[in-house]
Amino acid sequence: MKTRITTAAYSPRALALASLGLNLLLAPAAWAQSPAIPASPPAAALSSPAQPATGPWTLQRAVDYALEHNLGVRQNELTAQSNQQVLKQSRAALLPTVNLNGTQNWQFGTSVNPLTFEYQSQTVRANNFSAVSQLALFQGFQLRNTIKRNALDLEASVQDIAKAKNDLSLNVASQFLQLMLAQELVRANQTRVASDQEQITRTKILLKAGSIPESTLLDSQSQLATDELNVITAQNQVDLARLALMQLLNIDPATAKTFEIEVPSLPDPDEEAPYVIDLNETYQGATGRLPEIKAAELRVQSARRSIDLTRGAYYPRLFLNGQIFTGFSSSSVSRVITGTSEGTPIPLSTLIRDASGNPAPFTNGYTFSLPGQPTYDVLPVRFFDQLNNNLGKSIQFSLSVPILNGLQVRTGVQRAIINEQVASVRAEQARLTLRQSIEQAYADARAAQLQYAANKRQVTALTLTQRNAEIRFNNGLLNGTEFNITKNNLTFAESNRIQAKYSFIFRRKVLEFYQGKPLTL
Repeated sequence: MKTRITTAAYSPRALALASLGLNLLLAPAAWAQSPAIPASPPAAALSSPAQPATGPWTLQRAVDYALEHNLGVRQNELTAQSNQQVLKQSRAALLPTVNLNGTQNWQFGTSVNPLTFEYQSQTVRANNFSAVSQLALFQGFQLRNTIKRNALDLEASVQDIAKAKNDLSLNVASQFLQLMLAQELVRANQTRVASDQEQITRTKILLKAGSIPESTLLDSQSQLATDELNVITAQNQVDLARLALMQLLNIDPATAKTFEIEVPSLPDPDEEAPYVIDLNETYQGATGRLPEIKAAELRVQSARRSIDLTRGAYYPRLFLNGQIFTGFSSSSVSRVITGTSEGTPIPLSTLIRDASGNPAPFTNGYTFSLPGQPTYDVLPVRFFDQLNNNLGKSIQFSLSVPILNGLQVRTGVQRAIINEQVASVRAEQARLTLRQSIEQAYADARAAQLQYAANKRQVTALTLTQRNAEIRFNNGLLNGTEFNITKNNLTFAESNRIQAKYSFIFRRKVLEFYQGKPLTL
């Protein structure tokens, strides 16, 4: 049965980590000394505990489950969502701002009426209300460059999500292969134990017949104990590899005691032609597919937009401001006419001269009345009447021309240029790492295929040697120590053959990912 993972090629860093993990498993010394370690932190549940595993796990199922429950992927998704909101905010900055303001205050003692600007000595409650709007007409194209930069950052964060998924998928695939290798080594060691037990049975028969000395039986029993220890060691490595894979999948080992993987049938490396690929074509194709290469290039473009954004501070800034305002004061009063006072009669008189020639008033009996004056009541002006009466409006254009601001703009532009150079170096480093990873993976794959063929020939030769030694041992022509040396040589060659097989499979799959092919087991 075949399993396919239709994902993009994986990052050089993730491939290097996974390759390192497989090398630790393949190395004979490391196989006996230390467990395989996953190349990335274990996955964790996002909302609910992981469900117990049921049935054998295919590689596709394991990868899908890990992607669903991995916190690292979730963190990258949240980062992308945050960048999306930043982009949304930068687009909204093109819209005018509108704010409503209101104040209420009390004035005690002598103060100035905020509406009549007269001095008064009383307690006054006053309110001020305003609606203020501002629109940026020109700001050195900073708003538009901010939008373009944030759009590039968002696209880069989306590529980071793809990279995180690819890294996790590769780590799961690497650990999956490690578990398959560990299980095959257990089976090989169990076969040797069974062979040792059969040999001990025959040795006891020969010992009773007096054909061999007792030391030969002791040597066989010692070899059996050594091979049984190898089985235990190999089984421990299976348990550790299974635990590491379950940790990547975020499966609780206590609830997944029956966790097993589905082992497909894998062809031997010598069953196909020598592995050859076009390194330059593979590299060129990978640069167009790998999300980390795309993310690095997008961040270079973002850094260039930051330069344009910073240079925008050299230009003048023009804003349009509008305001509507009104207010209320408890000291504001109005006079209301309530009526007219009565007229005042005034007698009319004529000036005449007396006998001495002096003027003297003479009442002629006529009068006239002065009109009455209107009467008023002083009443406070109602709240909403004052708001309507005191309503005012204003429109203002404001222009700001930068002249000298402590060289802040100049140094800011220089820093932006340096950041763009740093981003370019990082992008170039990512491409260089990719090329080196492809070259290294190809060299390792070719070496593993050749090593497998050599190990297979060695196993064939040592198998014949071991059979001949067994015949001589059974006939008493070979002592136990020499016979055990022959068996151990065959055991070591068989282990190397199995390790070379999985080393070739892993590195070939890495190169297939670089070529954009799905991973198939």
